[in-house]
Amino acid sequence: MKVGVLALQGAFREHREVLDALGVDAVEVRTPEQLSGIDALFLPGGESTTITKLLHSSGLVEPLRAALAVGLPVFGTCAGLIVLASDQRDQHGVVDEPLFGVLDVTVLRNGYGTQLDSFEAPLRIREIEGTFPGVFIRAPVIESAAEGVDVLATHDGAPVLVRQGRVWAATFHPELSGDLRLHQRFLQEVGT
Repeated sequence: MKVGVLALQGAFREHREVLDALGVDAVEVRTPEQLSGIDALFLPGGESTTITKLLHSSGLVEPLRAALAVGLPVFGTCAGLIVLASDQRDQHGVVDEPLFGVLDVTVLRNGYGTQLDSFEAPLRIREIEGTFPGVFIRAPVIESAAEGVDVLATHDGAPVLVRQGRVWAATFHPELSGDLRLHQRFLQEVGT
């Protein structure tokens, strides 16, 4: 299995390190050509507006949209979730046009607050034994999830890990947790 990590901005190196630790054939994706031949893709956390601009300037939006349309498995974390969401807004109620819109959730950007409000919390994730260290950094809040979106974990009653078919997304950063199990679980489920 060959797995891509969008490497335009944000925590892509950390995702790559987790995949390397799992012994996965991982590639950093910066151009449309690098999407070719990958079996799954991680969209890292970072700054969603910057990632969106870089996706456009690199020419990746349309090729990635096409790959998602034919079922490329994808896991978006934090900002990665935001670019996958069907509906997003900010603290002032400004609604942005969805970039990919392949995950039927409504997301509030920076919903947990500023950088100073970042925190860690133990999470119970369905299908993973014990707790998982949730690292929340300027994290979005999933305000609602449509029917058909499977909620795998919550924090204070809000979904923090969801999947819809082959699209997974987390409001937190599993790549910063030091725990390989969530990446491993995703890859096991979507692997061929």
